[in-house]
Amino acid sequence: MRRTLALPTLARRLDALPVALLPQAQPRLDWLHDIGCHTLADLRALPRAGLQRRSAPDLLQALDAAYGQSPELHRWIEPPPSFSRRIELMDYVEHTDAVLAVARRLAEQLGGWLAARQLAVRRVVLRLDHERGRHARPPTELELALAQPVWQAPQILNLLREKLGRLTLEAPVIAVALLAPDTVDQPAASTTLFPEPGGTAADHARLLDLLAARLGRDQVRRPCPTPDHRPEAANSWGDALDAPQRAEPLPATLDRPFWLLDPPQPLKLSGHRPQYAGQALRLMRGPERIESGWWDPALTVRDYFVAEDAARARYWIYRERDDEHARWFLHGLYA
Repeated sequence: MRRTLALPTLARRLDALPVALLPQAQPRLDWLHDIGCHTLADLRALPRAGLQRRSAPDLLQALDAAYGQSPELHRWIEPPPSFSRRIELMDYVEHTDAVLAVARRLAEQLGGWLAARQLAVRRVVLRLDHERGRHARPPTELELALAQPVWQAPQILNLLREKLGRLTLEAPVIAVALLAPDTVDQPAASTTLFPEPGGTAADHARLLDLLAARLGRDQVRRPCPTPDHRPEAANSWGDALDAPQRAEPLPATLDRPFWLLDPPQPLKLSGHRPQYAGQALRLMRGPERIESGWWDPALTVRDYFVAEDAARARYWIYRERDDEHARWFLHGLYA
């Protein structure tokens, strides 16, 4: 496969391309089409002085660069700033309390570094280096994944204290390093005149970070709405520290109970009427027909109803429609 072209061949290939492929031509595409300029060859045929007066210099620069008549300038890739500090210990350390004292110094250095650059972090790694040589062991790494960007040293130190409090050192520590590889711009801080009931979003994020550090990240979950018509699949549990995904609100006409049974409970029939706890249920609303899941083994073909018993307690029940004999199930309870 040829990967290079001679300039005359390159020019012929480029001449046939539509002018819309040139990014710098996009803002002036309607004007170019109005004057009959549809290809790069048409664009090159226009008087350069007039084209420069009626457009912008970047259009001619991009055209010349495409044809190899001028150098193409690219912006350098600039990785985001990252923090890395390491402190060698004077002697072997076998207790986390001594490690925490060193981590405090590193957290203060990180806080000052972030404040000076107006940055914040979403992830922090505390690395504990062990003995090298014949008895070398891989470093122990404690990762802090944060619900929101933070930059205050006390908050970072509190989370490190929780992590170290749950750690049992398997080998003596000879050095402690603190790494912040992912930084973001520090969000503008805004305060309110009066305390907000229930706390602010930052308070909630700090609570999530503390729970994740104390219990483990996999133990702190949040409900995540899923675009699925099947009630049991419309919700899932996700990582509480991940940014929640935006979900479309349910139609106001949908009447859903807050308590769903997992799995749904089979109902007995008496005179073709479903019964629950020995009482016949009266169908108040429905059916709401749900047919979904044909793409996976959990195919759902149901008719949902809102039912009441003699005490006017409401239930969300459904009838399976894929069987010859109707089967009824209790799927949810209303408050």
